[in-house]
Amino acid sequence: MHNIPNIEPFRKKLNELDLQMSEPEFFSNAKKASEVSREHQRLTALIEKFEAFHAIEKQIEDNESLLADSGTEQELLELINEEQESLKAEKEQLVLLVLKKMVPPDASDSRNSVMEIRGGAGGDEANIFAGDLFRMYSRYAERNNWRVEVMSSSPAETGGFREIIFNISGEDAYKFLKFESGVHRVQRVPVTETQGRIHTSTATVAVLPEAEEVDIEINPSDLEISTMRASGAGGQHVNTTDSAVQLVHKPTGVTVYCADERSQHKNRAKAMTVLRSRLLKAKEEEEHAKYAAERKGQIGTGDRSERIRTYNFPQGRLTDHRIGENFSLPTVIEGNLDQLIDSLQNFDYEARIENLLKRQNQ
Repeated sequence: MHNIPNIEPFRKKLNELDLQMSEPEFFSNAKKASEVSREHQRLTALIEKFEAFHAIEKQIEDNESLLADSGTEQELLELINEEQESLKAEKEQLVLLVLKKMVPPDASDSRNSVMEIRGGAGGDEANIFAGDLFRMYSRYAERNNWRVEVMSSSPAETGGFREIIFNISGEDAYKFLKFESGVHRVQRVPVTETQGRIHTSTATVAVLPEAEEVDIEINPSDLEISTMRASGAGGQHVNTTDSAVQLVHKPTGVTVYCADERSQHKNRAKAMTVLRSRLLKAKEEEEHAKYAAERKGQIGTGDRSERIRTYNFPQGRLTDHRIGENFSLPTVIEGNLDQLIDSLQNFDYEARIENLLKRQNQ
């Protein structure tokens, strides 16, 4: 059974937030107010769960005293023993809930997500699979009442995409999608295969927290901006105006190309959103690297070079290699990702709880 770390620092923090929220100017900064309010809700829930845990612990102790009392009637002893089993099971559940609430959420959890999917090894089939993944995430977004906006795309002639970048906006979108980064492998008979042989192909997925201007300051002199005529499918207009925009961030070499909109202004705005998000992700990864040893055992690195999952169509099985669990592929590919994402989040929570307890014992 887990031990619960000292609750008092959390009580102190909650009191500090109470004072902040009572200040007249608290809501003058809407973003800051929202962040403080979310943290206040988390700590309030934590204290409530801890109080419930403490009450049950006290009740168990009182029952133990009655069980040890030789004067307690036999019928009452039987009732107390039955109650003890129920109370101890409830106590274990509350311990886990308290520990989960003690683990602070990632700073980017409440953000929207910028997702990038690219066809990898496997030629045409890899691009078709990239299209399948885009459809899967779009359906998952639809189930959560999130909005999907394509930022940039490069459709493949045989179907799917060589590359597609899109924004998913909605409550806690990044929190639920952040574990999708990595190499996704598919095993199936391609539609182009005439002899029925199973092929293995891959697509890479990157999930970035959407950054705002206040998060990442970009010096205009650090940008190299090019405009050009868009190429590919899209009708006559895309080939007759210089609407496509390419941004190069000279200090890092990060390049973003957007051509989906007919307006050069809109393409530039989308390219800046993607650029800021990539730079924010790089900044976060640099911070995470400082705690690499502490994070060992958690769900991967989020790096696109890491194979995270296999979609085995002949067997109807999806395997997530990080947690070693299998799921129904027909269910997941249609956008029903809830069970899969719950498992990933629980695995991550368990690892972070272990780290929390290790820090307590150091």
